[in-house]
Amino acid sequence: MTRRAAVLLALASVGSPVALRAQAATPPPALTTVTFPSPPARGSVAWLVVMPAGRPDSSRTLDGTAAGEPLHFERLPSGRFRTLVGIPLEGGDSLPVALRLAQGARSDTIAVTLSVTHPVYASERLTVAPRYAEPDSASRARIDAELAQSRAISRQAHDTPRLWEGPFLRPRPSRITSVYGTAREFNGRVTSRHLGTDFAGAVGAPVRAAGRAVVALVADFYLAGHAVYLDHGGGLVTGYFHLSRVDVTAGDTVAAGAVIGAVGRSGRATGPHLHWIARYGGITVDPMSLFELPKVEPGD
Repeated sequence: MTRRAAVLLALASVGSPVALRAQAATPPPALTTVTFPSPPARGSVAWLVVMPAGRPDSSRTLDGTAAGEPLHFERLPSGRFRTLVGIPLEGGDSLPVALRLAQGARSDTIAVTLSVTHPVYASERLTVAPRYAEPDSASRARIDAELAQSRAISRQAHDTPRLWEGPFLRPRPSRITSVYGTAREFNGRVTSRHLGTDFAGAVGAPVRAAGRAVVALVADFYLAGHAVYLDHGGGLVTGYFHLSRVDVTAGDTVAAGAVIGAVGRSGRATGPHLHWIARYGGITVDPMSLFELPKVEPGD
């Protein structure tokens, strides 16, 4: 082999500098993220809005996860993307989010971090019958099975397209008697946090749907009593507990403000009231944070 042939063979085996540069990975595209409200609080639901760098492109798609739950982005007229995000009650002062931006044959995974605040929650003392404060083994098994059933409904909401539009409505116009996040002390021992909002009401007073939804579950639970779960789509579920009467059936589609039942004291309740909850997937959030979702763009 001549010297020239040997040099050419060596270059072919390693590739030229130009070829190596062409094979190098390009950096992922830049993203701008903002939350509404800003910053959001732990134990709340908020809007996450993402704007990829460059000119808007209708071929782009965006998805991701936060706190173990999928995010459901929708493209806005401006070219930005918007999704609800559920922020767990417990945790630090930031929330990691994994985003996946796809355009044509290219797909990039991009990590972002959202700043969050920590609300201060009060505590309250309750005196209840011992069988409610410390359920026996059979009751405990029933409670666990019912919790699993309700959690399954929450997960299924990720497969439902978003049904609600416009602002949410209060399920009751009455005063609030207990707020989300309050530490619950039963018979002198702290056992849990109150993960919903309680509204005053006499037995038989109407309870209304907070937003358009499909009735996902009607049940009679040990703790919640007569309960209705509404699937609003896009991962969002609201629940209405301790009802004296249920006026809907699983599978019904209800409009915002529709009467779905009546105030009662079924299940574990010390008196008649509505206990209202909200979940994003498996994350139970303050339902009142639904009223703090602002308009992101004109027409919302």
